[in-house]
Amino acid sequence: MWSWIIPIVTLIVGLVGGFFIGVFYLRKQMEAMQANPEMLQQMAKKMGYNLNKKQMQQVQGMMKNHKWK
Repeated sequence: MWSWIIPIVTLIVGLVGGFFIGVFYLRKQMEAMQANPEMLQQMAKKMGYNLNKKQMQQVQGMMKNHKWK
């Protein structure tokens, strides 16, 4: 019986822990991008967008107004 319960509990704990670690990492990356416009430009290029100066300011303003907590 324990040979079934322990792996299932371990899997659930691992999934929950991985989710929260991923969310924490993503929040830290978004905060770093907020302060560094070059990172924003690089992310936009990876997504296939080429932002001009006005668009970059709009994105930075939206990110600044959004709370990552």
